[in-house]
Amino acid sequence: MGGGLRPVRGSAEEVLALLHAWDRAEDPDPLLVETSGSTGQPKRVVLSRSAMRASADATHARLGGPGQWVLRLPPTYVAGLQVLFRSVRAGTRPVEEASAMTGERRYLAVVPTQLTRMLASGPDEIRGFDAVLVGGARLDPRLRARAEDHGVRVVATYGMSETCGGCVYDGVPLDGVRVAVGDEGRVRIGGPVLFDGYDGAPDLTAQAKVDGWFVTADLGRLRADGRLEVLGRVDDVVVSGGLNVPAPVVADRLREHPRVREAEVVGVPDDEWGQQVVAVVAGEAGLAELRDWVGERHPRAWAPRRVVPVPALPLLSNGKVDRLAVERLAASCGDPS
Repeated sequence: MGGGLRPVRGSAEEVLALLHAWDRAEDPDPLLVETSGSTGQPKRVVLSRSAMRASADATHARLGGPGQWVLRLPPTYVAGLQVLFRSVRAGTRPVEEASAMTGERRYLAVVPTQLTRMLASGPDEIRGFDAVLVGGARLDPRLRARAEDHGVRVVATYGMSETCGGCVYDGVPLDGVRVAVGDEGRVRIGGPVLFDGYDGAPDLTAQAKVDGWFVTADLGRLRADGRLEVLGRVDDVVVSGGLNVPAPVVADRLREHPRVREAEVVGVPDDEWGQQVVAVVAGEAGLAELRDWVGERHPRAWAPRRVVPVPALPLLSNGKVDRLAVERLAASCGDPS
């Protein structure tokens, strides 16, 4: 069965061939790319060629020029798709291993989990890249520091399918991209990289695209230097006992613990508290220890009331944490001690 662009389907070779033809066509239809569904029902996002070109060309301009890419991401989701399309625009051939690269400028795009595992297996293969883009989830500052200590040029990216992938690099929008934070704290994105809408869902499109802006599901703020700081998703606030607990902030603190490898924090329905703060943790630290750890820096009421120990966090095929699976784990079991 061959590949296609409506929606994007097929192997990396099939999708690459289709993208070459799509980029050369006189007036092609937009492609459809599915969201990962990491936080809910997947959607089909309509992306025009002009938007994809704007994104790919702005990426190369920011990084220092066109180059050759290593594909380590699924080609049917937007991050892997853009690795292929950037290659089309650059006139280079993407490869699967760094050892096969021949280009003068060399780039890699991964999610944080992949960067963690690559560093653990040996950093030699990622030292030679001109830039390593890390997106799809928040980049732990400790992980970034470890990579940079090995001489890796890390670029933290922020974006989504609706923006043709990453459109803010290290807090700074790509050329042509506009970023604002609304009164309610939601991040808004404008510019030529925006999607046309959701396929077959005009009502959903109208909610997401307002006055030329894409209204994201993320909370953020603009720092004094103008850089965007993403604080977490709107639905990442756990309302427990009438108190708003920012789950990403608690998870960040847990990940700083020396005996925690990975952690996510979610809210679970509870008769007494409304929602209970629950941590799903890969590591050796127990509940009492982690509650004290969180309480040393944040209000004690933010500390998790249950800990679910796991060997590793569940992942989707694109390497992102499967939030729905994490929520199921948190709801089904735990360490009440």
